[in-house]
Amino acid sequence: MDIKLHKNDLPKDLEFGNKIAIDCEFMGLNFLRDKLCLVQISSGKSDAHIIQLDRSSYEAPNLKKILSNKLITKIFHYARSDLVFIKNYLNVDVENIEDTKLQSKLIRKYTDRHGLKDLIKEFVGVDISKQYQSSDFGGELSSAQIKYCANDVIYLHKINEALNKMLIRENRLNLYQDCLKYLKTRVDLDLECFTDDIWSH
Repeated sequence: MDIKLHKNDLPKDLEFGNKIAIDCEFMGLNFLRDKLCLVQISSGKSDAHIIQLDRSSYEAPNLKKILSNKLITKIFHYARSDLVFIKNYLNVDVENIEDTKLQSKLIRKYTDRHGLKDLIKEFVGVDISKQYQSSDFGGELSSAQIKYCANDVIYLHKINEALNKMLIRENRLNLYQDCLKYLKTRVDLDLECFTDDIWSH
């Protein structure tokens, strides 16, 4: 695994191709209080680039350029959460999104386990540790934390591909794509603190 830690932003000349996996780490789950600390990116070639953001300014022009590039597909696991923090702190609308958790919930109806650890175990055959999921990502990162962050992105390409095949096979791809169209609205609702189901009675 090729893991690189970058301070504040990605190098200007770094190229990933037309499909990347993305994950974020925060200081908590409340975007109004808890800061966005890290953004991890993988090209799908056993690499992980971890950007430790400058939380005083969130100036990261190279990262923001990639996030807003419509020609690059971005694979998330539970995009809703990451996109809320990205929009709030980086002020970027991420374009061209895939979401493995959304895929899983639409097609893996034989289980109620849709976490990334479960997907990696089923589709990659690797049992990763989530020990450092709840840890302090705001300071100096340990080697164990860095490895945890890398694990969250390096397998997403393979999982996304496998789940897309299942969606096509079961004729649910169009439904998934329609759900993705709603994702931006769901994120905007979260940013306005509408956390309830507005469709409920």
